[in-house]
Amino acid sequence: MSHLDEVTARVDAAVAESVITHMNELLVELSEDAQLSREDRYTQQQRLRNTIAHHGKQHKEEADARHEHLTKGGEIL
Repeated sequence: MSHLDEVTARVDAAVAESVITHMNELLVELSEDAQLSREDRYTQQQRLRNTIAHHGKQHKEEADARHEHLTKGGEIL
């Protein structure tokens, strides 16, 4: 298995796990990975960044929906 395949598998696992801390740690690790080409490193980092951004958006939407559900007529129930 090539180094790129190993990195891709690790990114796949981090994305599936969906733990922001682990994805951020992997982003930093990839920044320092001299074995990957600049393009390969960027591609894998973008996958992580997109997942992190989507996770944040989804979390905000869930929080907004919860707030809307808990408030009726302007008052928190």
